[in-house]
Amino acid sequence: MSASTRREFLKQLAAGSALALGGLPAFAEESGPLALGVAHWTGDAMTDANIGAVATKLTERAMELVGGMERFVGKGDRVWVKPNMAWNRSPEQGANTNPDVVATLVRQAFEAGAKTVKVGDHTCHKAKQAYRRSGIAAAAKAAGAEVVTLDPRRFKRYAIGGERLDEWELYPEIIESDLVINVPVVKHHGLAEATFCMKNYMGVIGGKRNAWHQDLGPCLVDITRYMKPRLCVMDAVRILTDHGPQGGNPDDVELQGTVAAGTDIVALDALGAELLGHEPQAIESVRAGAAAGLGEIDFRKLPHRVVELS
Repeated sequence: MSASTRREFLKQLAAGSALALGGLPAFAEESGPLALGVAHWTGDAMTDANIGAVATKLTERAMELVGGMERFVGKGDRVWVKPNMAWNRSPEQGANTNPDVVATLVRQAFEAGAKTVKVGDHTCHKAKQAYRRSGIAAAAKAAGAEVVTLDPRRFKRYAIGGERLDEWELYPEIIESDLVINVPVVKHHGLAEATFCMKNYMGVIGGKRNAWHQDLGPCLVDITRYMKPRLCVMDAVRILTDHGPQGGNPDDVELQGTVAAGTDIVALDALGAELLGHEPQAIESVRAGAAAGLGEIDFRKLPHRVVELS
């Protein structure tokens, strides 16, 4: 799917969602809280000078559409924001979650009453390098979060009780948080074809993670069901269209200008698949999640709204 085709796709989705909601405001009692909110930038061209402000506005609007952070965070909650920050890559290379998306969610969590907000990921490249170069560590700290480097010695085995995974090593601080906000970036993946919300949970696990790719769909179903996702925020400000997951070539990065928030992890992953030009059923993790009853693969069936910002 070309960049122009992706833009047309979002315009059509925006028009379709308005019809689906019958013109009701996003929070009309008749429709209840939205399951999916999508904010798309149609203003001035995104540049190095304005992309941070654009990402912030998109994240704020997407969260408004699903009821605001207050819907998910209570006073005194311990929150873990889980971005993809696994790679020693700059924001311009599209391999990690946009740092301003992360910082906005940290700020909103504190404003909603969180006692603590921590940010961290089980990285693939060296954590110190990945955290710094991604820009996430600095942005999260500036917003008040504690940035945590996951200590390999602290992972411990939990009973997953899944069909494929009976137990696995997980990071206790993440698992024991009151809320985990799953914040992936939309990107290509050489082995899995694409990576979105479900696959981002691989950043909470230890052990031999590469073994999961031998049976990826069932493993992701098991960890997703165990994590009981309540809020996912999908970053498509930039998308990595090829040579993922770590990328490196700016030519593979497209400025998409989109952030989606929601409560249905399969619906979000299905949207991500379409943004990358795939049928959702063609992506193993999306197909497996839907088959397991973790969410709705046809996100258009859910209460949703797409808004354009400028």
